[in-house]
Amino acid sequence: MTQSQQQRLVWICTSLQRVICLRHSFIHSLSPAFHKEMYDNLGAQPGVPPANTQATPFGNAFSGASSGFIRGGLGAYGEKLLGSSSQYVQSNISRYFSDPQYYFQVNDQYVRNKLKVVLLPFLHRGHWTRITEPVGGRLSYKPPIYDINAPDLYIPFMAFGTYVVLAGLSLGLQGRFCPEALSWLFIKGLVGWFLQVSLLKMTLLSLGSGEAPLLDIVSYAGYAFAGLSISLLGTIIWNYSYYFLMPWTCLCMGVFLVKTMKRVLFAEVRTSDSSRHHYLLLFIALAQFPLLFWLGKISLRWFF
Repeated sequence: MTQSQQQRLVWICTSLQRVICLRHSFIHSLSPAFHKEMYDNLGAQPGVPPANTQATPFGNAFSGASSGFIRGGLGAYGEKLLGSSSQYVQSNISRYFSDPQYYFQVNDQYVRNKLKVVLLPFLHRGHWTRITEPVGGRLSYKPPIYDINAPDLYIPFMAFGTYVVLAGLSLGLQGRFCPEALSWLFIKGLVGWFLQVSLLKMTLLSLGSGEAPLLDIVSYAGYAFAGLSISLLGTIIWNYSYYFLMPWTCLCMGVFLVKTMKRVLFAEVRTSDSSRHHYLLLFIALAQFPLLFWLGKISLRWFF
């Protein structure tokens, strides 16, 4: 090896040694924060001790304060949001559906008097408005046991069941009864009940008021089965009684709904168009004739 080659090799080794020394000094001069970040990103490596992650007192104070503020603020906001949503749902449920137990607070005296009002509305000399009482700082309607004008679901359900049984008995006397007849009559009665509810609900919506509880409308619509049961019973006893009992039932139901809708449900409507009220009331009364005649004609077909 010549002398020039020896000098070049010594220079290369000296340069490599200087580079290694600079690398070690640079790594040891890095801040502990860099070690912590590298350790968090790469994770614990075997044989490598974890970096010192102790923060300064000021950092802990600011971190605790900020986390407490975030937890407290978000918790209060979430509680307020969920609380208002729960109150909104509960208010709308009570507003549109009311309490189902309210509609079954009846006794024998109420049932007798209510049937008189439904079947003979011309003889009702009292008022048609409902009685209110203060409950929890606001006015609430008294239950049916204390108010003859309050709607209930006991009479509609009992009348509907009686209607299905009497309709099945009528088919049996005609020799057309089959095991599927009661199911068919049950479905037909439910469809008629739904049509009556839709008629009353659409009437209210057309007047700009849909705030009446749905169960109130279901109750008023279901009273039609009380008159239908009387008509079917009369038809079973004497076949020709159908021709004067059914018109009477339609007329009485029309009068009952007109007076009820006018004095109770229409009280929530804020409109001065009285002529429109009269036309809609008349439409409700006239609609009872085709609907109840269809329900009163017992057959195993949808139409006559």
